[in-house]
This record gives sequence, C-alpha cells and structure tokens, in this order.
Amino acid sequence: MKQKILVIDDDTSLRRVLEYNLQEEGYDVQAASSGEEGLYLFGKAKPSLVITDMKMPGMDGLMVLKSIKERSPETLVIIITAFGTVDIAVEAMKAGAYDYITKPFNRDELKLTVVKALQFNGLAEENRRLKSELSDRTDFRTIVGSSKEMEKVFAVISKVADTEAAIFITGESGTGKELVARSIHANSSRRDAPFVAINCAAIPRELLESELFGHIRGAFTGAVRDKVGKFQLADGGTIFLDEVGDLPVEMQPKLLRALQEKEIEPVGGAKPLKLDVRVISATNLDIESAIEKGVFREDLYYRLSVIPIHLPPLRERRKDIPLLIRYFCTKHNGNQVSFDKDALSAMVMYSWPGNVRELENTVERLLIMRNGETITLGELPDKILDEKTQRQPGTALFRLPDEGYSLEQLEREIVVDALERNNWNQAAAARFLRIPRHTLIYRLEKFGIALPEKREQ
Repeated sequence: MKQKILVIDDDTSLRRVLEYNLQEEGYDVQAASSGEEGLYLFGKAKPSLVITDMKMPGMDGLMVLKSIKERSPETLVIIITAFGTVDIAVEAMKAGAYDYITKPFNRDELKLTVVKALQFNGLAEENRRLKSELSDRTDFRTIVGSSKEMEKVFAVISKVADTEAAIFITGESGTGKELVARSIHANSSRRDAPFVAINCAAIPRELLESELFGHIRGAFTGAVRDKVGKFQLADGGTIFLDEVGDLPVEMQPKLLRALQEKEIEPVGGAKPLKLDVRVISATNLDIESAIEKGVFREDLYYRLSVIPIHLPPLRERRKDIPLLIRYFCTKHNGNQVSFDKDALSAMVMYSWPGNVRELENTVERLLIMRNGETITLGELPDKILDEKTQRQPGTALFRLPDEGYSLEQLEREIVVDALERNNWNQAAAARFLRIPRHTLIYRLEKFGIALPEKREQ
C-alpha cells in the first residue's frame, strides 16, 4: 500500500513540483493550496506525513502544524521555509515539526528528508503496537529486562529522570544506551520538548563544531546558508551525545564552555545564544583510561557525569534473553513463532559480543529463514552452534570440586586475584582481565570488594 503524503503550499508551481517528485517516488500524494484546505484534506485522507510551507496567507504553516498536532500528535510534519528564516524553522521544531527544508531545495534533499520521516513514523507506529501487546512492567518504553542487573538500571532511571542532572551512560556497543537516554527524556518534565541525538564518532572532526553549535552563512567555504546546530534544536529539551568519548580533543574545551555557560556560539557568529538543554552522554570506551592517557578532559567528564549509569552486557544478564527473543519475534511479525528447548538454551548460553543489537539481528534473520513455526537448534547460526560445541564437557580450563562451587564466589576470587597481581591498580587489573575499567568497577560494587585503604582493619 502506498504511503499517503499531504502537500500544502499556496505557490502553485512549487506545489506541483513537490507533487510530481513525490509521486515519482511512489507515494500517494494529495495537495492543498491553503492551510484551511489542507486541514480539510487531512481530516479525510489521514496521511502519514504532511509537508507544508511556512509562509502562506490566512492560516500559515505554524498554525497548520499546531492544529495537526492537536488532532493527531503522531503525524509527522515537515516545514518548508525560505532561506534566511531559520529562526522560524526552529520555532516550528519546538512546536513539534519533525524536520524542515529550506528553499531552494533539490530533489535528493526532499527525497532523503521524506524517507527519514516515514522510516521514523514506521518505527514509532511499531513501538506503539508493541507497547500495547507486551506487558511493560517498568514503563520505560522498549527497554526489556527483568534481571536484577536491569532492575538496578530502572531504579536509577526512576530517580534521575525528572531531575536536571547530567547523565553519563557507559556500556559496550549494542547494550541499548540510546534507549536508556530516550527513556530518561520520556519520563522527565522535558518529555514534550525535543530529544536530539548526535553520534560524535560518526561526524568528521572538521564538521563537528558546526553540527553541534551551527554556523553563520559565510563562516567557511561551503557555508552558503545559516545552519542550526543540534544544541539549538534541543533548546528546552534533551541532547544525547552518543560516543562522546570519541570527541576530538580540540572540541572538548568548546563543549565544556557550552555546558558551563549554558550558551553556544555558532561558527562565524559574534553573539552567544543562551540555551536551556539537558545533556545525556554515552560511550563504549573506558573513559577513565582515556582520561589517564590525556585524550579526554577530566573536567569535562565530571561536568557530563553527575549521574553515571552502567549498562551490563547481555552475557551478564542472560535471564533477559528469552524475554528479548519474544519481544523481537513480536516486533518482526513472528508472534506465532517459538524456539524449541535446545535452540533457546543455545541462544541463552551464547556470549553475544554484539549484545542486544546482535540478538535482534539474529532473531530477525531466523524469522525470515525459518522452516516452520518452531525454530530448532539446527537452524541457528554456526557461530552459536560452534560456541555450544566448545562448551562440551572436557574443555574447561580447570575442574570444579565435586561438592560444587558458587559461580559468584569464583568470579569474585578472579577479580581479587587480578587486582592483587596488579598492585590493586584498577586500570591494570581491567587490562589483565581484558575488560573495560567501568566493567571492573561494576564488579567491585557487585561483590562488595573494597580497595586496601578502604578495608576494615
């Protein structure tokens, strides 16, 4: 079924260009020449996406946006604005617009913006459907887990969500750091304001300052128009700095100043802009080791990390794996599909180096390639079967006593031994165990291990 798009623009030629280009991309397009006509068609057509010009006689784009959001909060709206009126676009974003494009724009820019919006809309719709089907005992959106490790995370989220404290989330790749950030925002007093995410590791260092703080036309070669930065888009809401540990050293003092002064200065600008933004950061790096090496500023870390949250890897919360498998089966249209006992056992015991992201990818692939409604052991990927084979009796590094042994006690002794071998230097012990330092610290807290000077005499 074709996705419906409503175009609202009083400029006949531009309206026809939009209509033609979108129809060429395979969308079902309806067009209106005024805000009033657009709202009438909106009520009849129930489109997935609305594209409206900002400046129109009578009911302008901002009024159209607010009216649509009152009727249907989940409908996405893209604003078209003239060059040089970026401040109006920012106002529209605060009022709930998904995105904006400035005139003149090319077909590729239009296509990319529309595709991103419809993909977002599809994910949001799927999320709403899953939330109605699955019991969400934590009320933390799509964070799935009932293990004691995740219960601790939920408890911290509950305490910090409605504060203004800066949050610093650590954990391996694929553990769900952005989900936690979004849940904190959704449970805060800023929930109706923007949540803006930026991956600091994915943007070339020469463009990062512009992405964060924006730039003024003519600030550098290629800056042909003003650009609104992520901080300004997040004004009143939350900005999520993903992979902040990869932030170039030369950018760190600029970010620190923005956090301290609560203001930004666009590249090429002469006037600072005061902002009200809550900052949530995340990294998969051993940030304390980065500080020791001098590649991450200690003062910036303390500014970002008022409240630290550590997400354990999936192998440390295996109890959640069956629940996650059921969740992903439902998400990917596999409601009736189940795993037999051996297959489920192998999935639970696999180490999942890619964590929840790898688990979802595996479940989705199994659903597509399955032979029936029950997935068997033989259908699992070789990497899972190979690891299961390697765990057969006789392959252990050492033998356990016949009377049995506490797994937690064994793990505790390994941690203490590693610390003693390394003079109780946490960074060295973490390297010895081949784990991030924050994972070692998590285990120290878990097992109640105190450093020698803190121990009771």
